[in-house]
Amino acid sequence: QVQVVESGGGSVQAGGSLRLSCAASGYTTQMGWFIQAPGKEREGIATIYTDLDISYYAASVKGRFTLSRDSAKNTVYLQMNSLKPEDTAMYYCAAKISLSDDSWFTGYDYWGQGTQVTVSS
Repeated sequence: QVQVVESGGGSVQAGGSLRLSCAASGYTTQMGWFIQAPGKEREGIATIYTDLDISYYAASVKGRFTLSRDSAKNTVYLQMNSLKPEDTAMYYCAAKISLSDDSWFTGYDYWGQGTQVTVSS
C-alpha cells in the first residue's frame, strides 16, 4: 500500500503561480496529476516517469506547468505558472507502482485526496 498526499493548493489571481507537491510513502514508477472541475470528468494534465525523469503534459497546460521530482523524498512537484480561471479545479495526484500499464493517464494504483486550486479573474 502506498499513500499519496497532495499539498500546496490555494487561491490565486489569474496570471499567478502555485506549486503543488505530491508525496508518496513508497516506491513509484510513475506519478501523475489530474484535475476535476465541478460537473466535469477527471482528466490527466501532467505525468512523470519517476525513474526516467520523462514527463508528458496535456495541451491545456503545456508551456505553463512544469513537473520536477525529488527521488530521495518520493515527491513530485507541479509548478503552475500563468494560471487561468479555467485551471480552477480539484487537483489529484496518483501513483503507479509498476509499468504494466505504461500509458500516460490510465492504470494508476493509488490516489490522493486532492487539493483545491482556485484562480480568480
